Amino acid sequence: MYKKVGIKMKISTKFHGEIEMNEEEIYTFESGIPGFLEEKQFGLLPLDETPFFVLQSLKTPEVAFIMTNPFEVFPTYEVNLSDEVLADLQIQSQQDVTVFTILSVRDPFEQTTANLQAPIIINHTKKLGKQHIM
Repeated sequence: MYKKVGIKMKISTKFHGEIEMNEEEIYTFESGIPGFLEEKQFGLLPLDETPFFVLQSLKTPEVAFIMTNPFEVFPTYEVNLSDEVLADLQIQSQQDVTVFTILSVRDPFEQTTANLQAPIIINHTKKLGKQHIM
């Protein structure tokens, strides 16, 4: 759940407790995320001093995905965006885009896997996001 507090919002999160987030830090996923179609608004939060981020639903505190930049782990990884994805996310330049992969965190951590077949594509300029199933 979230409530507006001026230009900031207070949100309840899975990993960070209750935090304040600027409205500008909110990303809209018009189609939701497969399996979570009702979740449309997310915050992108760094996870402590790690290379990981949390994609946190603003609607449901329990819905949070651990993500990382796939190019740091898999340097030869490639993502080809269709014209539909470019249009949906209003992408005009490569500088607008950040790509993440959702991790399935396991114990021990070495058994963690990354979903390379369905990256999260973020347009920072337009504050839009989408899970792109390749």
